[in-house]
Amino acid sequence: MGRAGARLSIQMKTILALETSCDETAVAILRGGNGHPGSELLASEIASQIAEHEKYGGIVPEIASRNHLVHAPRLLESATRNAKIDMENVDAFAATSGPGLASSLMIGASIAKGLATGFRKPYLAINHLEGHLLSPFFGDGEVNPNISLIVSGGHTMLLRVDGLADYQLIGRTVDDAAGEAFDKVAKMLGFGYPGGPEIEKRAHNGDPTRFNLPRSMLDSESFSFSGLKTAVRYLLPKLKGDYVEDLCASFQQAIVDVLVRKTIAAAQKENVAVVTVSGGVSCNGELRRQLRDACARQGCKFKSAEAWLCTDNAAMIAFAALLRLQAGFESKVTDEIDPNLALA
Repeated sequence: MGRAGARLSIQMKTILALETSCDETAVAILRGGNGHPGSELLASEIASQIAEHEKYGGIVPEIASRNHLVHAPRLLESATRNAKIDMENVDAFAATSGPGLASSLMIGASIAKGLATGFRKPYLAINHLEGHLLSPFFGDGEVNPNISLIVSGGHTMLLRVDGLADYQLIGRTVDDAAGEAFDKVAKMLGFGYPGGPEIEKRAHNGDPTRFNLPRSMLDSESFSFSGLKTAVRYLLPKLKGDYVEDLCASFQQAIVDVLVRKTIAAAQKENVAVVTVSGGVSCNGELRRQLRDACARQGCKFKSAEAWLCTDNAAMIAFAALLRLQAGFESKVTDEIDPNLALA
């Protein structure tokens, strides 16, 4: 019994991760190990800057990086206290190294590198998009082959996933990401930032068939939402009366149609039986419902990240770091951040 307990303690690893790719400052502590299904999230702390950037209608990099410096020390203290762990007992430190805002990425990466160096522990530089991609498997012991749709404010892409670090890009947006289109149309309608949740709220009681908005590049593996955004801009001056809810519903449905059709087409072409969705826009209830239904019709298993894991957070970064550490990956503290870091 004593020996089994010793083996368990040796196998278990504790990861402390920071996420500062944009305007969310986040710290998480995760424990897991080889041969053990799942992992235990010991702490997850997030400081949002939405209120500070809302008046500008978008993210101001200088404000974001300055606030990361203010929030990070407090979140580190809070995370270790809530996890009931001392920093010297952390087995590895991780941080988002890209893609994202350079001035923001630098804060989290510098802190993680400093901690790894000071405590002589491994450092892992994690791709923000890999954090999203793996998040539907959060807590699982392994990553199964799947077609992954990552859809967020800055990214819209489809990938074939055959395992950890084995990703093949199928298609990505050639212009605006889906989340970017949501925010820009929301701004046209006079909504606040971020605009996606408000459009979804207004769309709930709207008629998605009232306005015939474009679905661009339906027969391509790539995405394009710029034309949809432009169509709304030209349509707005012609509208009178009560139209906001119907326009929101029509706009939302146009995006959902594109995302669902391309994802299912990719699953069929690649002959993969599992479809996953992640990223901030995947919080959209209509997207989840219609993609789940489409998967059921095609005989595919649908797997989505939990809502709290879809927006920027450090728990997904810690999970990606844990899987990489278990697989033998490790980064150098001399590795630079990369604002344009590619996933595949």
